[in-house]
Amino acid sequence: MALYQRVGKSLLLSPRSASSSPIVTATSLARRARFLSTEAAASTTAKRKGFVEWYEGHLNARPVLTKAITGACLWGLGDVVAQVVPTLIQDEDGDDDTTKKEFKYDIPRTARAVTFGFVIHAPLSHLHFNLLEWMTVKGGFTGLSIPIFKTVMEQFVYWSWFSNSLYHGAMGAMQGKNLDEIQNRIKDVLWGTQVAQWKFWIPVQLLNFQFVPVRHQLNVVLLTSVVWTALLSAWYPPEEEAEGEVSEEKKD
Repeated sequence: MALYQRVGKSLLLSPRSASSSPIVTATSLARRARFLSTEAAASTTAKRKGFVEWYEGHLNARPVLTKAITGACLWGLGDVVAQVVPTLIQDEDGDDDTTKKEFKYDIPRTARAVTFGFVIHAPLSHLHFNLLEWMTVKGGFTGLSIPIFKTVMEQFVYWSWFSNSLYHGAMGAMQGKNLDEIQNRIKDVLWGTQVAQWKFWIPVQLLNFQFVPVRHQLNVVLLTSVVWTALLSAWYPPEEEAEGEVSEEKKD
């Protein structure tokens, strides 16, 4: 009798379980799909956050070294752009065959740019941006007066004149020029570099100083410098020097 009751109970329950199985399976699959979709999105976000957090960690722990490495990479990229863009512009003028035959990528030039970005520009720029912040706090500037004050100090008072002269001097020294040749080079190109810089960098730096934290302001400059270098190459295509080298255009 007990066996009969158990068998009968199982027969009564089995159709109901069978009928509910497809619904349960479909629901489980839908939940599983949503879970996988959410998990994939979370993984992508975590990777993005992971890189940002990784970079921020190095920036906080070793600010000068991190900016120096970043500067070396972006200065190198900017020089690649500076060398390739004039070739593309000349190609559009219709002298494709001659341009392709004459173009030779200048590896030592890129090496000089990477060296300048790592050893000189990034460490000094780190000090420059912190000095600007210190002067701003000491001067009691607030609101819109902060980016205006910083831009005027940077572009007209000391930094642009110093950094542009340093760039042309360092490039000349790394090319093996003597002191007189370096001084003549700075005299010849400094004013033209300053005028071009003011046209491009004043609006960029007004926005940079207004919206970007101090620790990231150099990174904005370095990233924008890639565009700046390309524009310089388009506006003032480098001419060949007497020894056959392609002259180098300045970026901020």
